[in-house]
Amino acid sequence: MAAGALVSGTAEARDRIQVVGSSTVFPFTTAVAERFGQKSGKAPIVESTGTGGGMKLFCAGVGANTPDASNASRRITKSEFDTCKQNGITPIEVKVGFDGIVLANSKKAREIDVTLEQLYLALAAEIPGPDGKLVKNPNEKWSDVAANLPNQKIEVLGPPPTSGTRDAFNEMAMEGGCKSVQKRLGIKIEAKQCMQIRADGAYIEAGENDNIIVQKLDSNPNAFGVFGYSFLEENQDKIQGSKINGVEDSVDNIASAQYPLSRSLYIYVKKEHLGVIPGLQDFLNEYVSEAAFGEDGYLEKKGLVPLPKADRDAVAKAARAGTGLAGL
Repeated sequence: MAAGALVSGTAEARDRIQVVGSSTVFPFTTAVAERFGQKSGKAPIVESTGTGGGMKLFCAGVGANTPDASNASRRITKSEFDTCKQNGITPIEVKVGFDGIVLANSKKAREIDVTLEQLYLALAAEIPGPDGKLVKNPNEKWSDVAANLPNQKIEVLGPPPTSGTRDAFNEMAMEGGCKSVQKRLGIKIEAKQCMQIRADGAYIEAGENDNIIVQKLDSNPNAFGVFGYSFLEENQDKIQGSKINGVEDSVDNIASAQYPLSRSLYIYVKKEHLGVIPGLQDFLNEYVSEAAFGEDGYLEKKGLVPLPKADRDAVAKAARAGTGLAGL
């Protein structure tokens, strides 16, 4: 009741829905916002702040001076969920579909096939030396990692630590490749060390705008970029994806999780803002409509890989009912 009173007392401060969060989910939510705006006359304001930055804003409190929803390219963490609960927020979790993290380069360069282990050996701050102990990463060229990789300087443009794409890349690519090295060498490396990306210029934090990375790859054939599959889909005339462990980054491979860097995408909505911030429930309903996140929906045309029908039905039912996330 107190939370409701807080929102009700300040709802007059704005009449547009506010969404923050993931740059990967940004184009999908923007498409829904535009469609919703055509129907309602007031399109939601969508900002790209990165998943971590978005969840921090989202979980800060209830009220019209706080965001109504947050895009996320990974699931909410326990600490974020606990912060939300402490601040009177019941997040409604909406899994909107699948995406793949790609390692892309210019079509002017050759396409490569790289393993998770090779990605780890190229980008980790420290890797095992001849005696199995960690040393500063000595690999300067891709060919230093493996003879079949390009004889060129390692140069990868990717997201910053506030990005959910960075979190997912660290967990799936860096830790995944690190585990392969540990198994091969019979050694133990802490997960935190596995996910520590080098800061000597081989990996360049390119901000939250993935379109900038695409532009830089187009102008620099020697560079690679890390971002969501949807940006590759939209720019196939300029860039190409690399095979990971021999698997192409196709829609079918991402949906089936055969592609090693497949992940789920989310949007979180404040239950306490439903019925208070004008149009929020209708916006949520539009997001989970078959016309939007279904097969052949307008979000699939943007590069989103749809959930299976049974999963979509369950997600849509919970969203329309305003069912909050009970725990993690």
